[in-house]
Amino acid sequence: MSGSESQRPVRRRTFVLGTAAAAGTAALAGPLAAPASAAAFGHTDDGSHYVVVTGADLVFKVSKTNGDLTSLVHRGVEYQGYGGMNSHIESGLGASTVSVEQSGSTILVSVAHGTLKHYYAARSGENNVYLWTNKADTSVSATRYILRVRKGLFLNDQPDSYTYTTSTVEASDVFAKSDGQTRSKHYSKLRVMDYDHIGWSAAGVGLWIVRSNHEKASGGPFYRSLLRHQSADGGGLYEILHYGQNQTEDQRFGLQGPYVVSFTDGQAPSSSLFPGTLTTPWADSLRIAGYVGASGRGRVAGVGITGRNTAYPYTVGLANTDAQYWGSARASDGYYSIGGVLPGTYTLTVYKSELAVYSTQVTVYAGATTTVNTVAIPSTNDPGNADAIWRINEWTGSPGGFKNADLMTYAHPSDVRAAAWTGNVVIGSGSETSAFPCYVWKDVNSGLLVHFRLTAAQAAAAHTLRIGVTTAYANGRPQVVVNDAWTSAVPSPPTQPNTRSLTNGSYRGNNHTFTYSVPASAWQTDTSRYNVLKINVVSGSGTTGFLSAGTAFDAIDLLA
Repeated sequence: MSGSESQRPVRRRTFVLGTAAAAGTAALAGPLAAPASAAAFGHTDDGSHYVVVTGADLVFKVSKTNGDLTSLVHRGVEYQGYGGMNSHIESGLGASTVSVEQSGSTILVSVAHGTLKHYYAARSGENNVYLWTNKADTSVSATRYILRVRKGLFLNDQPDSYTYTTSTVEASDVFAKSDGQTRSKHYSKLRVMDYDHIGWSAAGVGLWIVRSNHEKASGGPFYRSLLRHQSADGGGLYEILHYGQNQTEDQRFGLQGPYVVSFTDGQAPSSSLFPGTLTTPWADSLRIAGYVGASGRGRVAGVGITGRNTAYPYTVGLANTDAQYWGSARASDGYYSIGGVLPGTYTLTVYKSELAVYSTQVTVYAGATTTVNTVAIPSTNDPGNADAIWRINEWTGSPGGFKNADLMTYAHPSDVRAAAWTGNVVIGSGSETSAFPCYVWKDVNSGLLVHFRLTAAQAAAAHTLRIGVTTAYANGRPQVVVNDAWTSAVPSPPTQPNTRSLTNGSYRGNNHTFTYSVPASAWQTDTSRYNVLKINVVSGSGTTGFLSAGTAFDAIDLLA
């Protein structure tokens, strides 16, 4: 949906814009000039709150007791609050030490709660609230900031609008509409790398959260987490500090931010606020705990990447126990540049789509650029380069291409829009991938069949069967049967997240390849007849239905 659509005066629109969509509207955005009638920039103390006047169209209040954002007034309209709750870290910090100071054109409200530090900042003439959160350890449960927005201000019609009905299909957080479509706050659809900001627009006003660079979050560039939700009593916009659902990494600690609450005239927020481009030299002197300015950071620049399959995008990630970053490799030559990196030694990983195909170590220094010479991906590192008799889907580290794969990032498997979870296929039919389900569960569709023929020479030899998976629930893993004549051993389960995944909009776990050495004696000797491969899911865990043990497929092939 274009930014211009949101300007229409009668019909309301709500939408999420990612990086690509924002590029078309960024030229419209920018700091909003203060109207002539705007109150002067500054702050007051009303006894219970620090009241911050931005000198533009925005006034907000922060509780002196607990650091909650208790009021967010834009052009005289109160936006803060649904369900009688404030906006805050997690469900609220409780008793905290709160202070305010003004330095020139910046006001900073500081909140201290045990080892956790949280900050709100305002800049003169801007309709933005800048936020930072420094979680030092696990003594405080702080995994997200929730901006709670009053009901009735934005149209409640998005995929994450989940209280059309009280009918739940799973736990207390996945809902079913009367038409069979499902809704949940978990169904973000977007990976972290796919969006810069999220929010809503209606009647000439846009309210957004511009995310931070997530350097202290976890999960990498392909991770999915809560973005927002809408319900009968209002909506919530999230900045995730750490999210445990289908998480593959330990929690990182330290300062996250700035992330920004931004009001506009309906268009996307200014591109100058986006992560990766946001520079805040004005914050260098604010004494924010854990803050590292641009001069204390470095850059990694890669000359190029060879050995790529140019049909797919490549991403370069940096990660250690303290921080994570990523950037896209240029399609023409694989050049990449990742800036704003904290000093340290990182594992550099090259991903073909979402599949790791190369890694090395790099060290980053403050104020310097670390140049990485051309990376040559060995042919054997990409399983898609292996000579196969047949292959279902390309090896990309995701189920993309399989039946229902795209839908499962924003819907429950029981959703009426999902095609049947059956999927027996015939190699050579031309629809092997699109007809094969992206997920298989022990209690739903275990026993999927693949029919294929072999030549006499192929049938006379043993072959390796490979099944790539992207994640698993309840230790679900594939055991295979060939022609009812040979059954594989039950493989050991790989390390995977132990939370819900397949039903929560996430297929991203730890990519793993199962290999099976199928003896020649298992094949059909009559080359006119089909061989039949049966794929079962085995596990001693899980419950029933879509919460029985399951796994997500990446690719399946039989090597020559």
